[in-house]
Amino acid sequence: MESNNQLTDQALTKDVQSIVNDAKIFVIGAGGIGCELIKNLVLIGFKHLEIIDLDTIDISNLNRQFLFQKKHVGKSKARVAHENATALRPNINVLSHHASIFNPSFNMEYFKKFDIVLNALDNRAARNHVNRLCLAAGVPLVESGSAGYLGQVNVIKRGKTECYECSPKPRQKTFPSCTIRNTPSELIHCVVWAKYLFNQLFGEDDADQDVSPDTTDLEEDAADSSEKVSTKIWAKDCDYDPEKIFNKLFQSDIEYLLSMDKLWEKRKPPTPIKWIQQANNSKHSTSSQMIMSLEENMQLFGNSLTLLKDSLHQEGSSDMLVWDKDDDTAMRFVSSAANIRAAIFGIPQKSIFEIKSMAGNIIPAIATTNAVVAGLIVMQALCILQNEFERCRNVFVSRVANPGKKLIAPCVLDPPNPACYVCVEKPEITLRLDTKVMTLGVFKDKILKLYLGMSAPDVDIDGTGVILLSSEEGESDDSLPKSLSEFGIQNGSRLCADDFLQNFKLIINILHSTELSEDVEFEVINKTGIIFQQDGVQLPTAKEKEESEFNDLDDVCIVESDGESHLSSVISNNNKTDSHILESRKRKLDLGSGEEIEQDAKRVKCVEASKLEDCVEMIE
Repeated sequence: MESNNQLTDQALTKDVQSIVNDAKIFVIGAGGIGCELIKNLVLIGFKHLEIIDLDTIDISNLNRQFLFQKKHVGKSKARVAHENATALRPNINVLSHHASIFNPSFNMEYFKKFDIVLNALDNRAARNHVNRLCLAAGVPLVESGSAGYLGQVNVIKRGKTECYECSPKPRQKTFPSCTIRNTPSELIHCVVWAKYLFNQLFGEDDADQDVSPDTTDLEEDAADSSEKVSTKIWAKDCDYDPEKIFNKLFQSDIEYLLSMDKLWEKRKPPTPIKWIQQANNSKHSTSSQMIMSLEENMQLFGNSLTLLKDSLHQEGSSDMLVWDKDDDTAMRFVSSAANIRAAIFGIPQKSIFEIKSMAGNIIPAIATTNAVVAGLIVMQALCILQNEFERCRNVFVSRVANPGKKLIAPCVLDPPNPACYVCVEKPEITLRLDTKVMTLGVFKDKILKLYLGMSAPDVDIDGTGVILLSSEEGESDDSLPKSLSEFGIQNGSRLCADDFLQNFKLIINILHSTELSEDVEFEVINKTGIIFQQDGVQLPTAKEKEESEFNDLDDVCIVESDGESHLSSVISNNNKTDSHILESRKRKLDLGSGEEIEQDAKRVKCVEASKLEDCVEMIE
């Protein structure tokens, strides 16, 4: 312990050490980055920490979350991180919360007691929520993320920098493996699980893609490891019997998950489903555009499973199938498996067509990247706490060196986006939708909660006193099936949305339109007239459409690296850089070598974004 104190004394001046000793830090997330961050904060001398994390420790966490050991599996991440932090330095003041950051207790007033908030989160909804609370409380925020070899650290301060939501982002497509296996909360989690299942049954075995729940008994698991049979071998032994495989995946495994009580203390528990034999004889929709019933998905699961088994035998010596979203049978298998799992966890199901658009690549977490990102967070935090904001930088970690031959590249902070609907003085947006088709329920779930990231919105029609939605549970349920037009909402109507949990108010202008593209329920228009579709992707202008030379790119994502954009080799073999797909904004970048180079492209831009990895949205 003395050596740790001596190291800190040598690294920091007395003035800085005094600031560090007094600073009150709120660490949100105790996963891959969070563990590294907590360790860094303790060792550098911070003495007043609060840690919050909703999750419990899974086996899959142990390869990169080094504050946790085998004996901790099943326990609260926040509380174990707390115990290990005090073990490193017994004289520090640490408070931990095994809770959701969405809990009303963690409101704006709660945030005000901290000098700085450090994010180590793994999902966009929580990031949006914390961003808004920090803006409302006037507390600086350091945002972070990692995905494979890529990482980023962003400094956010109201009135001085862009907030987390200044730049709309495509929907997230990278997720922690423990969420996929144990606690899915979105359909995309079920889609990823179904793709893993395809590979486990028919493709190449990969331990990181195991679809079975994480066990709570590591010693027992280790003892049985020599006798453990792979999923593919087990499936072959039972001749890919649909009933046996179905009951194992959707009944036995779910019942095992239910036995892990701590997982469901603050979550809705899943409902196991047993194979229904008569499903084999039922008729089902063949349209990829229709949402199937549970029985129809069960039949589709059994039929596609049998067809894939036959294809596997036809492959001869390869004894393996390769996932391809354009393979109709493979896609139907993944779609049916994803929808069945979604039904078990109370998640709305989708059509095959919609699920196909969600089936993208998954980027694994890498411990080294997490460690680098955590170190960068602390460096930015020290600058903020010393009131040396001019020294703060947004920092990007890349697998490809920039022109200065650096993998870690700082760049100057950007001012707030005047078109942002979150951090401007009077937030306002315009929605283009069909008021006769859009129901209040869809408006609440897809626009207010999913797109706009609200937690508990109250909505009224401006100037009339008519209340559309109440944040009180159940109060608006009878009105949800009605269309917006039934409430008198028409072209030019103004709605006031108020989320008390986020201390966030927003004026929503309504433009009635019957000419939206197919499968598009609404479009968002910001103050500058830029249009975004419901998936968060900016629609190109007429000029951009004419000049575009990249409409045929498939599964390609452009990732910012020190102002230089490149095609991510994680997703595509095409690594060339092209200025045609960079935004026209110019900026000066600090390369850390005393040299300033003017480069295109501050922002990340995705091509064919509905198919792409969201490389800006890092997983943990």
